[in-house]
Amino acid sequence: MGRLGTVDPSSYSQPELITTEHTQLNWQVDFAATKLRGSVVHKFNVLSSNLEKILLDVRDIDVKNATLLAGGTEMPINYFISEPVPDIGQKLTLELPSGTAKGSLNVRIDYETASNASALQWLNPTQTLGKKHPYMFSQCQAIHARSVMPCQDTPAVKFTYDATVEHPAELTTLMSALIDKKESGKTHFKQQVPIPAYLVAIAIGKLVSRPLGENSNVWAEEDIVDACAEEFSETSTMLKTASDLCGPYVWKQYDLLVMPPSFPFGGMENPCLTFVTPTLLAGDKSLANVVAHEIAHSWTGNLVTNKNFEHFWLNEGFTVFVESKIVGRMQGAKELDFRMLSNLTELQECLRTQLSDTPELTKLVVDLSNCGPDDAFSSVPYIKGSTFLRYLEDLLGGPSVFEPFLRDYLKKFAYKSIETQDFKNALYDYFKDTDKKDKLSVVNWDLWLTCEGMPPIIPKFDESLSNVSKELATLWSKQTVDELAKNSTIQQNISIHQLIDFLGKLIENKDIVELNERKIELLESTYNLKQSKNAEVRFRLNRLIIRARLIKRLDEIIEFANGNFRMKFCRPIYRDLGNWPEAKPEAVRNFLSVKDQMMAVCSHTIEKDLGLK
Repeated sequence: MGRLGTVDPSSYSQPELITTEHTQLNWQVDFAATKLRGSVVHKFNVLSSNLEKILLDVRDIDVKNATLLAGGTEMPINYFISEPVPDIGQKLTLELPSGTAKGSLNVRIDYETASNASALQWLNPTQTLGKKHPYMFSQCQAIHARSVMPCQDTPAVKFTYDATVEHPAELTTLMSALIDKKESGKTHFKQQVPIPAYLVAIAIGKLVSRPLGENSNVWAEEDIVDACAEEFSETSTMLKTASDLCGPYVWKQYDLLVMPPSFPFGGMENPCLTFVTPTLLAGDKSLANVVAHEIAHSWTGNLVTNKNFEHFWLNEGFTVFVESKIVGRMQGAKELDFRMLSNLTELQECLRTQLSDTPELTKLVVDLSNCGPDDAFSSVPYIKGSTFLRYLEDLLGGPSVFEPFLRDYLKKFAYKSIETQDFKNALYDYFKDTDKKDKLSVVNWDLWLTCEGMPPIIPKFDESLSNVSKELATLWSKQTVDELAKNSTIQQNISIHQLIDFLGKLIENKDIVELNERKIELLESTYNLKQSKNAEVRFRLNRLIIRARLIKRLDEIIEFANGNFRMKFCRPIYRDLGNWPEAKPEAVRNFLSVKDQMMAVCSHTIEKDLGLK
């Protein structure tokens, strides 16, 4: 496809010539047709003299008309929509009057979304917990905002927005903004902090809330809201810890919305309203660190944003780094290091499986000239990126030196969109007059940013917690079932995170002695795996069952895959099943039967994983 623009390879919208300053959305929600209808008014800032046309990103949007708004008058303008580029969308061209000057320009576009807009998931009542009301939610990252509104769908552009949404009166509508006013069947929103298009979000359903603290609530369907409030009761503590580390929280409200099982990610950092997967409901708060990750995004990603998704590590690497620091401040330095080491195990698995055929996507800064951001999505920017930051922190003298730089970096680039070079320049500028300047001279930036594979240098971590899971994985790999049954070492008390790490390391071991039904059953009974409500545990158990080729347990594997469509879980499960000839036909049949219940980003990638696309 080539690069669509000079600033962003995945956007037509030319932010070097014109930028969106404010957006006004007016939507009517049509559950019967599964469409949003209405209009968007963009207030643009024209940066180029005599601009002849505005280029916007769209995807399967039915544009009704476009109007230039000026001085109380309305002037219809011509528009054209290009042929679609697969997985990217189309170019909407708006023709401007000759002599259009620099400065402010307002354009209204009346339109409706497609019934299968890639950013929207429409659930009928039977797909909800309450079974009585429909539900709709969005997921605009990375480049799906263009399917819900014509826009500059690039993180290089940030804008404020307000919205008026007409919806069934019995349902609650929430957005990535503060509620300004509520009427029967109509809700008004305002977001006064500039955000990129991918952070525009909406959810509508029979939702109720419980307080989590000052300016913080959790929203969910009534059947689970109390369990959610208990699971995420540490949210306010995490938010305060993050603020102490990163600076003032500018978004005023921090709410959580626990999503239906078809939500494809662990969490989505929509401002004011983080979306989280129900797979975090383990009953013991053991997976609530995902909330720490999404809270961290309030600074790293939402406040300071990657200019395009080739530099996605600036969002996610920084966020994992800050998340680990939140965990460290709340649970101790050993736990921080253990989590970062566990992440490296996950990264190794990602490189071995998901990215084995696309090593170019294992670089920290990737080239998206001929690849959509969804296809490039992996754990690399998260884990390789955070490992790079830990390396820099250790090199420069530890947290007492690096954390003040982190705050300065976040303050310097707040409300801006940046590239990796901007981060590098800020780092050198901060330390230029200190004794740390010479330390930076040893950093091989090309090696870290553009080389494939695992991080070139693994920082020195405290391995005391990790060694326990490592030793257990070695035991279970090398010993027979009979030997293990007599070995009291396997009965030692381990934390839930050590159990998850141990199972992950076991999956990564290529040579496991007697990986059969008896060993799986001993594993289950020793660690009560069948009784676990922890989705991370159950996910790894199912992968080991696949590895053992226990065909009679295929139904429970597929039941797990159908129970949630979080890509972290269902993609590896389908990849594993696709590599098991005896199970692949049933896996394909099942996928085709449920793909319409998945969000587009999920079904699209699994189709590729199974070789169907």
